[in-house]
Amino acid sequence: MKLYVGNLSWGIDDAALGDIFAEYDASDMAVVSDMNTGRSRGFGFVTMSSAEEAEMVVSQLNGQDVDGRVLRVNIANVDK
Repeated sequence: MKLYVGNLSWGIDDAALGDIFAEYDASDMAVVSDMNTGRSRGFGFVTMSSAEEAEMVVSQLNGQDVDGRVLRVNIANVDK
């Protein structure tokens, strides 16, 4: 299950996003960057192992302060 992680600071890259989710069973962490500049667009996606884990992570990380920004974490809208 994919999670959307928004309102990331510009300095967060894939590795730093991985650090945020280190204590959870997460994989495939990716910060979306601008194709022309390579600069972070301020959001990313994380894949969780199960729906239960995803719901727990949303409840624990949504609204948390990371690098002076309040994270927005929710279930991503994924077309199947």
